[in-house]
Amino acid sequence: MNRGNFTLPGESGYENLTLEMAKRWGADVIRDSDGTKLSSEILNSGHKIYSTICPVREHNEWIRENKLTRQQTFLCTTPMVAIEKSLNVDLMNDFFDEQFEVNDTSDGMRYWQVYNRTTEQELPRDMWTYSAETGVVTIETTPMQQYTVSFLAWRIWEEISMYNHVTNDWGDKEHLMQLNPYRPEALDYLKKWLVHWCEENPDTDVVRFTSLFYNFTWMWGSNDRRRNVFTDWASYNFTVCTEALDDFVNEYGYALCAEDFVRGGRYYATHRVPNKRKSDWMEFIGKFVRQAGRELVDIVHAAGKLAYVFYDDNWVGLEPYSGHFSEFGFDGLVKCVFSGFEARLCAGVPVDTHEIRFHPYLFPVGLGGAPTFSEGGRPGDDALKYWINVRRALLRERIERCGLGGYLSLAIKYPDFLKAMDNILDEFRQVLQFHDGGVPHSQRAKVAILHAWGKLRTWTLSGHFHETDKNILIHVLESLSGLPFDVEFLSFDDIKSGVPNSIDVIINAGNAGDAWSGGEYWADVEMIDNLTKWVNDGGVFVGVGEPSALQSGHSFLRMSHVLGVDIDIGDYTCHGRWVFDVEELPGLIPDGMEVLGRSGVMLTDGKARVLATANGEPAITEYSFGKGRGIYCADFEHGIYTQRFLQNIILQMTEGNMTPEGISNDIYVECAVYPHVNKIALINNSSQNRSTKVAYDGKIYEAELKPFELRVTDIVTDS
Repeated sequence: MNRGNFTLPGESGYENLTLEMAKRWGADVIRDSDGTKLSSEILNSGHKIYSTICPVREHNEWIRENKLTRQQTFLCTTPMVAIEKSLNVDLMNDFFDEQFEVNDTSDGMRYWQVYNRTTEQELPRDMWTYSAETGVVTIETTPMQQYTVSFLAWRIWEEISMYNHVTNDWGDKEHLMQLNPYRPEALDYLKKWLVHWCEENPDTDVVRFTSLFYNFTWMWGSNDRRRNVFTDWASYNFTVCTEALDDFVNEYGYALCAEDFVRGGRYYATHRVPNKRKSDWMEFIGKFVRQAGRELVDIVHAAGKLAYVFYDDNWVGLEPYSGHFSEFGFDGLVKCVFSGFEARLCAGVPVDTHEIRFHPYLFPVGLGGAPTFSEGGRPGDDALKYWINVRRALLRERIERCGLGGYLSLAIKYPDFLKAMDNILDEFRQVLQFHDGGVPHSQRAKVAILHAWGKLRTWTLSGHFHETDKNILIHVLESLSGLPFDVEFLSFDDIKSGVPNSIDVIINAGNAGDAWSGGEYWADVEMIDNLTKWVNDGGVFVGVGEPSALQSGHSFLRMSHVLGVDIDIGDYTCHGRWVFDVEELPGLIPDGMEVLGRSGVMLTDGKARVLATANGEPAITEYSFGKGRGIYCADFEHGIYTQRFLQNIILQMTEGNMTPEGISNDIYVECAVYPHVNKIALINNSSQNRSTKVAYDGKIYEAELKPFELRVTDIVTDS
């Protein structure tokens, strides 16, 4: 199976190269990329054609004639200290003036707010004035106190165009704007444009929407020392406009204001526990995105084409696990992947076709400005690194297609990359065959991730791994993405009336106050009672970092009675600590794993087993509670050792055996068993030769694996 299931980026002017690489890599589809067009030679080559469109950009001429249809956002100035009784605030001083422009229309200024940040009080309108000529707000102040101005701003450069423009050095190429389809005239224009586009592109088989309407929030600053002011891939900050804010009042009976979005300049990031106002706004915008998005999908279908959506960039309102995703009618979903959890996110979406877009993109410069397809770059190594991350997740769930993006002409200069892709595509197609007709063997334990967002943020937080790598939970998810367990995601509301009987292990991982730990949700006594009863009846509660943390009551960790540990935040400075011995559980912590600690961890009643310490304090503990267990880990960082450690915890606490059937005995080798095709797939995640043994169905299978090798073994049947 060395052909098909692969989408290749084509490039006009490089027809021979495009068709040569399509043959080499067995591409059945050729696509365009941002800034590229496909020539008639490619369009008529016999390959299926994906055409990429971003509905809200490429309309500059129309937008210039209809400036009120530009998209907007709320911005908040940096707090300034008033020295005198008045203060001048230059609104755009902190922000990139090629991305934003002040919306000082009378309609827009209705939503401006000036705050005294020392007292956290809004100033009445008669205490500040604005000069349109200078862009300065003058405030009547109390000396030595701090002030901010929150204002609506037009977004005048679409952020992905901006990024691609800068990354690929597009020079004088026109800056693209984005139109706001919430304005009825804009949506009407957009639908007519798409009808015309479908007529003008008869060779297109699949219209690949580069998401839909509203981009993830990405604010650039005026100073190149802090170009990135705020980024949140799951934020709804870029969805605001006066028309939507006004309609929201009519539908929900109360008004939102700038402060609901800017939070004094901290903005309402996905990592914060959502309040009702944010949840209502997300529901309101999501409903509009689904309705308008379905109209565009219907136009594509009426033209006899399939509609796929790229789940990145302008994906706000498209959450595939919202329970409403099927309302769009998309035929496929495309997801760029750096990591295993992103592949799992894609695999579970209710569409016919799931496609992952490999990294590195064929761009001269990669992440953080590092050279990729330019001098000093090693794209072959990059491709292998990302593939090793993703491959283990692909063994667990089916993905039908894969592809690349960018400029194919760059790749030909890097034979190491071409060779790496040869191997990656062979392995991808081999893994795909394993999933034909069935699912891989899973261990008995069913695992749930518990956080404030629940199913809505299944297999994700608010960005790629490299953007959220300081968060504990993303490390847990990445490790879990390749492990042989069924996983689901629960919100605190989901367990308010009791934990589902099917769940064996619940993991709560995060920092105090964030959405992943749960913050104020842990004030719900009824929810805590239900969770406590579930553990008492035999459940396993795994807390990582500051699980169940809430600065209220007699304990900092609200589940300390189940975990057997708490964290001292200053209340127990004068108290004694329980003396303990380390009771190692053989095999639980892999040799060589660095145990990470956290300051202030202490035993509650002295009955918890301390399995490992860091800096003399408990770092990994086990506590018996009724028929169940509480497991505490002070910190977690994804890697070869910790992913095996997480697997060991789950298996030991549910099976009493860390190497049951279907588990490799070598830490560097992972295993997936496919009973329906009588195959065992083994992957070596290391750069060294490895030996492994796997037990399955009463037999032992041994294998020698080369560095990073995928090895397939037939299951021996008695018949």
